[in-house]
Amino acid sequence: MNKEIEITIDHLTKDGVGVSRLENGKNLYVANCFSNEKLLVTIDYEGKKQVYGHIKKVLVSNPSRVNPKCDVYYSCGGCHLSFMSYDAQLKFKQEIVKKIYEKAGFNNIIVHETIGMDYPYEYRNKVQTPVKLKKGKIVAGFYKENSHDVVPFNFCYVQSKQSNEIIKKVLLAMNENKIPPYDEDKKTGVIRHLLIRESDTETMLVLVTYKDSFPGRKNFVNSIRKYLPNLTTIVQNVNTRHTNVILGEKENILYGKGYIVDTLLGYTYKISPKSFYQINKIQTQKLYQKAIELASLSKDDVILDAYCGIGTIGLSAAKYVKQVVGVEIVKDAIKDAKMNAKNNHLDNCMFYCEDASKFMCDNLNKFDVVFVDPPRKGCDLPFLEALIKQKPKRIVYISCNPETQASNLSYLVEHGYTFKDIYPFDMFPQSYHVESICVLKRK
Repeated sequence: MNKEIEITIDHLTKDGVGVSRLENGKNLYVANCFSNEKLLVTIDYEGKKQVYGHIKKVLVSNPSRVNPKCDVYYSCGGCHLSFMSYDAQLKFKQEIVKKIYEKAGFNNIIVHETIGMDYPYEYRNKVQTPVKLKKGKIVAGFYKENSHDVVPFNFCYVQSKQSNEIIKKVLLAMNENKIPPYDEDKKTGVIRHLLIRESDTETMLVLVTYKDSFPGRKNFVNSIRKYLPNLTTIVQNVNTRHTNVILGEKENILYGKGYIVDTLLGYTYKISPKSFYQINKIQTQKLYQKAIELASLSKDDVILDAYCGIGTIGLSAAKYVKQVVGVEIVKDAIKDAKMNAKNNHLDNCMFYCEDASKFMCDNLNKFDVVFVDPPRKGCDLPFLEALIKQKPKRIVYISCNPETQASNLSYLVEHGYTFKDIYPFDMFPQSYHVESICVLKRK
């Protein structure tokens, strides 16, 4: 199309995309810009209602605009806000949460400043990267947004130096041992993804493969260990499905114990390849400390940790209360949660593998405080109805999606609860994602 126009950005979406209203009534969407910036934009696509373009030149720049550290930022879909100074990122996330709650009808609550990091880079303790053959070369990277085109990188600034080095060395070992990457069109090859998980002292490499057994596997693993002597375990995950789901069901431990152990707020946790564990440990500790503070716990309290994963929130609160009950639908996570309680000598914790909604409906015990940390879709109606029926004194709601959180809170407020504060947390610097937490109390 190559049409160029001058525009002024009116506002940003919750995903950090600039919007400008054109004379023909259509909205033009442009990434990597601030409100009120004047831009020269190249039109990429024009539909019946929406237009998409990219910045050709910034004509009037916001003072908080910076040059991204990453040399593939503008082509990789992994980060979204690296063109903003970090202070501007935190302010943007606070404003997004504020707008979401105002839209939901909450005009009198306080949305606090976003709680950020001292150093908003190299924070990810979990990295998943696809492996592809590109122009005859084996590469690893991240998918370009809305595509299956892999953008290779030399150094990803949101993951650790060690995980960047691991990716390079595994590709080297693949080349040496002639281990081909998986081709999703031809359904041939071996390595689909690399998954890296790190703790303070241990590192796990998961090789996601299309085949269970493949020629040269033993030599391949030996090469990886030669290049990466600090790896504590290597696991093969077999995924034969033709879907976007990264991990399959079957696992083979190729070296080490098959899991790593991390310490969070003084407690140790076993982390398996499929375990849910927050990817930003520094911010997670701040988040859980705030959750415990907001809960106003006492030694007589019985608490429920809903959607508990491997038990991190409940175990962190265990020393303050009489009993912790955790519920989670993922079998492996509950197995790890029970082991984590045992290893930390916490005998007042019980964990159940069940759907959280069904558990709440069937359980006759009364909970004083409920910690809720649901997936992005939020809590479903049966769970909320059971929660209201249970009548806990306080509900601490942690969310990775403020929109579904605001919707759930609207329902709870209609049925006897009240809240006055929202605390945004920056768990994912350089991206538009924001975590938020609040406490609801019975009127």
